[in-house]
Amino acid sequence: MSLVVRDLRVVFDTPKGPVWAVDGVDLEVAPGAVLGLVGESGSGKSVTLRAIARLLHANATVSGEVLWEDEDVLAMPPDRLRRLRGAEIGIVFQEPMAALNPVLTIGLQIDESLEAHTELDTKGRRARALELLDLVGIAAGGARLGQYPHEFSGGMRQRAMIAIALASSPKLLLADDPTTALDVTIQDQILRLLLRLKAELGMGLVLVTHDLGVVAQTCERVAVMYAGRVCEAGPVASVFASPRHAYTQALLRAMPGEGARAGAKLVPIPGQAPRLDRPAQGCAFQPRCTVSESACETRRPSMETDGDRRFACYAEARL
Repeated sequence: MSLVVRDLRVVFDTPKGPVWAVDGVDLEVAPGAVLGLVGESGSGKSVTLRAIARLLHANATVSGEVLWEDEDVLAMPPDRLRRLRGAEIGIVFQEPMAALNPVLTIGLQIDESLEAHTELDTKGRRARALELLDLVGIAAGGARLGQYPHEFSGGMRQRAMIAIALASSPKLLLADDPTTALDVTIQDQILRLLLRLKAELGMGLVLVTHDLGVVAQTCERVAVMYAGRVCEAGPVASVFASPRHAYTQALLRAMPGEGARAGAKLVPIPGQAPRLDRPAQGCAFQPRCTVSESACETRRPSMETDGDRRFACYAEARL
């Protein structure tokens, strides 16, 4: 099954006025493909993921289209939406200690998903829960099912979250920065696990992260977000080798690479990300851009398509 997102917009109504968190995002995820959503904190990545699954608070106004096999998720009635989440689209949240229920055992939390989305009886659900723990690399599953989230390490909690998300064998997994706050060894294990499960189950994967190294290691395509918009998208190898947007280039320059290992200094991005309650007239990255031109200040660049690449940057020719 494929996912197509068209002109997705999310506006939060706050006491201080509207906040344009997502502003016209277009995405596509083919069956079995891995798409990375990358950008600084506050660029709209997690909000985009939650909007796809309709998991935003009541003060959010969502528009556009989220097509799952030509069915618009944003127009689904509540009963169809409940069947979709978990059964067809699984979700791994950013912080497992905030997403897992601290007063319920891991086994019960897996069982809840299985009871809601499968026809298995009690014995069958327990067998499936043990199978899931083994699948995500949690040993001694029989004992672990009776333990609570605080009895798991950070990496184990993240694996338990993945097990819950995979309980009903979804066709698409939305992973919101699943390796945040984990040490590099556990991070590598989680990423390898996700890729292995993706290959074994044939599911699509949308991976939200701020780490370009994670994208290079795991993703086939990447969408770079800034100020609620996708500013560049395309195959990972192509985008990283020849960025077509000034922000993508700036992100790459700020990352360690061959030059950094030789002792060269990293190049930080100056300034701060823009406030989303004050939409810019022109390009949102212009105040921090080192190659901007006059048009960047007054006119928002439109998305251009060149083969399998998409980008929105007036200064693209000078990068």
